[in-house]
Amino acid sequence: MATNKEDADAICAKFTGVKRSEFRRETTLTVTRDQFRQIAEFCRAMGYDYLIDVSSVDHMGQEPRYEMVYELQSLAHIGHLRLKYTVSEDDCTAPSVVDIWATADWHEREVFDMMGIHFPAHPDVKEVGHLRRILMWDGYPFHPLQKDFPLAGRPSNMPDVAFSNAAPLAGGPFVTSPSTAGTAEREPRSREME
Repeated sequence: MATNKEDADAICAKFTGVKRSEFRRETTLTVTRDQFRQIAEFCRAMGYDYLIDVSSVDHMGQEPRYEMVYELQSLAHIGHLRLKYTVSEDDCTAPSVVDIWATADWHEREVFDMMGIHFPAHPDVKEVGHLRRILMWDGYPFHPLQKDFPLAGRPSNMPDVAFSNAAPLAGGPFVTSPSTAGTAEREPRSREME
């Protein structure tokens, strides 16, 4: 039974350019987008049979702007690996791994819905011609987790949707300031978005 360290060693030995980091006994491998699918297939063959999560990070102001993060688990030997790669804003696509881990289906749809990263090989694209939104309504033109998306939202021209104006903040979101003052002083209301 291999350990996370041995699995990471095997990946680093087989693939060039893999950057490895350890933090709090968690192993992260940063790879290139071009080699990601091959590494994902190799991880599956090593026994990483459960894709825990797929997430993305917006590094607005940097290029490449986005980072994809995959959390893998081996249920057989209780191994955990994190794979990461970057995605450029100019070519905002990522390889699909639904055929490797079925759980990637909804995770990839969520990343598209919230961040705007496309997965051209996703089964939705083959079946219906586009990725279906999973949290926002179909036809919604924005991706709310991008850092340039305003907190209050953006109005959209979708008359069939019950609420398509920017959301009133109703006194939130809150930013707590350390203080000995009372709650009202520690949690000043956010200013209204322009």
